[in-house]
Amino acid sequence: MDQRHHSHHRPQHSNNHHDNYQSSFKRDMDDSGGGNFQHKRFRPGHKHHQPTGPSTPPSSPPTQSLSVQRQLYERDFPLYKQPVEVGHFSLDSERRFFNDARQLRYYVEPEKSCPNFNLRDGYRGRFVKRDDGVKEKLDHILRWILANRSKLQSKETAASSSPCALGVDIVTWRGHLTKLLTTPYETREGWLLAVTRVGGTLYISEVETEAARQDRENRTERHEEMMYWGYKFEQYTCADDARSLPDPGGVVNTNEAFCTVVQTRLAEHRLLFSGEVDCRDKDPQAPSPPACYIELKTSLEISTPKQRSNFHRFKLLKWWAQSFLPGVPRIVAGFRDHDGVVVSVETYHISKISQLIKNETNCWKPTVCMNFCCEFLSFVKSIVTEDNPRDVHLFSWEPHREVTYSIYRDSQYSFLPDWYIREIHHPHPPQT
Repeated sequence: MDQRHHSHHRPQHSNNHHDNYQSSFKRDMDDSGGGNFQHKRFRPGHKHHQPTGPSTPPSSPPTQSLSVQRQLYERDFPLYKQPVEVGHFSLDSERRFFNDARQLRYYVEPEKSCPNFNLRDGYRGRFVKRDDGVKEKLDHILRWILANRSKLQSKETAASSSPCALGVDIVTWRGHLTKLLTTPYETREGWLLAVTRVGGTLYISEVETEAARQDRENRTERHEEMMYWGYKFEQYTCADDARSLPDPGGVVNTNEAFCTVVQTRLAEHRLLFSGEVDCRDKDPQAPSPPACYIELKTSLEISTPKQRSNFHRFKLLKWWAQSFLPGVPRIVAGFRDHDGVVVSVETYHISKISQLIKNETNCWKPTVCMNFCCEFLSFVKSIVTEDNPRDVHLFSWEPHREVTYSIYRDSQYSFLPDWYIREIHHPHPPQT
């Protein structure tokens, strides 16, 4: 049995505003401003026992929990630097990694405002579905890091005594950060995030919860088909190059992906993360990535005020978080009927979404999302302080609860592969 303490990590409020914490990424102007990064306070709590499963945990330090109460995070928007694309990669039809942009597609605007795209077309005969039971963890990002370490070099990392120093605090997928941003407003789905520290960098990889596994294994045929509809909408609106047209008669293969890799900073947390990108603006005068990227979405057409309110309060939160993080400026949404036919297409500018929702009662606030994410990363940093690829701190959260964690060594939760650990510990040869 693993004996652990609990105490509460509560973000503090302060009236001091420091210029260096003012948001330099003011894409939601009414939520930006002088942000203050708060010092942590730990309050002693109660002890309890918890089984650790089939692994052998090392001796456990006192454990803390992190509150998710929204009001604790209603303060100034934290600094969030404009994300910079430091690279990209592609995954082909067999999920093989390529350190290039071969899978990048180009957005082609529908000719009509009511395009009547049939999203059901091809589901039975022209669909190759990725096996989402295969958990890739951070492997593709790790391959990108090994192939591009010179791009991450700075004076700081060059001077470091550690050959595996990357000069960033956090490496993860954009989707994991999206879950953190939406946590203060999530009422249904919990999460598990595994964290390992190597070379002073925290690697964060999601672990599928038991509830999520059951949902995945028990999806209805209707649910499976509706998941296809989103990919089919991409096929109607994306071309392989800037001069060609979409080919909706082709095969939809969800193994294929183009991913951006961006670097940014949230308060004092230096982030490196990757996320899939649907397409880019085909205009040669478009800004450089990530500002030329476009996110594509589908949603049920809105026909009642209640549906509009729910769309603003729930779906737009996830859409905003997903695109705001990597600096993708717009979302193109295809609104469909119950039969999977797109009846209208609308563009949402990420910088204007907070204006769109501000009249909704009890709606989400971008500042709460960002402050919680920032505080969670501080919480993790304060706990995962030793380098060891064999150790995993598993952070756990369920709706209406606090974030807690357990510690494992050499367990099924270990996620950094041996090939990465070996390679990252050897200085890479200088580029000639």
